[in-house]
Amino acid sequence: MSDVDQNVDLAGEVRNKHAKYLLPSVANYYAESVVLESGQGTHVRDTDGREYLDFFGGILTVSIGHCDPRVTEPLKAQIDRLGHVSTLYPTLPIVDLCETLARITPGRLQKSMLTASGTEADETAVVLAQVFTGASEVIALRHGYSGRSTLAQSLTAHSNWRAIPTQIAGIKHAPAPYCYRCPFGLDYPSCDVKCAHDLKELIETTTTGNIAGFLAEPIQGVGGFVTPPKEYFSIAVDIVRQHGGVFICDEVQTGFGRTGSKMFGIEHWGVEPEIMTMAKGVANGMPLGVTIATPEIADAFQALSISTFGGNPMSCAAANATIDVIEGENLTENAEIQGARLHEGLEALQKRFPKTIGDVRGKGLMQGIELVGDETAGDRTPNTDATARLFEETKARNLLIGKGGRYGNVLRISPALTISSDEVDEALRIIGESFAAIRVS
Repeated sequence: MSDVDQNVDLAGEVRNKHAKYLLPSVANYYAESVVLESGQGTHVRDTDGREYLDFFGGILTVSIGHCDPRVTEPLKAQIDRLGHVSTLYPTLPIVDLCETLARITPGRLQKSMLTASGTEADETAVVLAQVFTGASEVIALRHGYSGRSTLAQSLTAHSNWRAIPTQIAGIKHAPAPYCYRCPFGLDYPSCDVKCAHDLKELIETTTTGNIAGFLAEPIQGVGGFVTPPKEYFSIAVDIVRQHGGVFICDEVQTGFGRTGSKMFGIEHWGVEPEIMTMAKGVANGMPLGVTIATPEIADAFQALSISTFGGNPMSCAAANATIDVIEGENLTENAEIQGARLHEGLEALQKRFPKTIGDVRGKGLMQGIELVGDETAGDRTPNTDATARLFEETKARNLLIGKGGRYGNVLRISPALTISSDEVDEALRIIGESFAAIRVS
């Protein structure tokens, strides 16, 4: 049997075992899933030896590329030195990381709690807000995603990701700043950002009027890279603070240079949160969640707390190395430059395929394309069929991308911050060829 035959058998065996031994909810992309076995930089390789340009980066997690030695070498050294002790013992990697986070985050954020995931980070943030304010009700956004725990599913306003009905009381969902599909049927900017102003009525009619906080992503990730107008957060957060709440900024997908020019997404809107959460891109693939708060909010939480795997020396070593590379190579600037190149190229594709490409949106290397029935005729019906076919065509041309949105009709494009101009151009060429191949206009 040839090596190729062996690899084909291996891929089939992996797919069969995945179907047999994992929950069916752990879904894979593509009609025939890609079985990956290695990666380097901006490329990954499957068990058949086929190489792909990765423009999804493990759901915006591989910040500086796969298996970068500037992260893997410190990680290997840390594994050999000290692997795990839990948060009951201080270590150099955890205090170094938390000191760095206090320096690079906006405003007065200073004290951190490290966990193992973004879900835990958001849960920690909600508890901090409730303890500090003495209130319990929390405002989240429709189309938002906060994770997979009971509380996180209750915060999530995206039915595809809810296994059972809302479980936690006291959570209210405000209209998202989704300009392309405005819930009020208005157009920006003549709308006067009604979605933000509506928070006041929401709080005064559906809560006690005194809330704990407002949790929102600067750009909604799973929701389909929904990008708010420039005035949104200043209006919304001011209303929240008038009603006793604090602003919890969820930077799980937007953090660490992803949105270009800034280290954190919210900095584009000029608002300083009292609490911030992050995960994904912080450690280039190692599991780590972070909740950072102002000193007075952090100090209000006096109950005992522990995260067995949160802040473990290995994840912290990877995070310290990742942030060093992002800062040392000014990758926030590269994300701005390449993101502008990518956005311009996607807008050019929108002109080529005006019926199917309804909207192009995002910041930096966090770009979304929403596919619809016929934009030229005013038909914005989510085009999930075109999305599925386009996915297969980009895969056939060795490009990996993501998708999201309420109906799964938004292409999510988010390569590593180290991406080059040539690679952006290659991805744009492939996406253009793929649209042409599915015969859309």
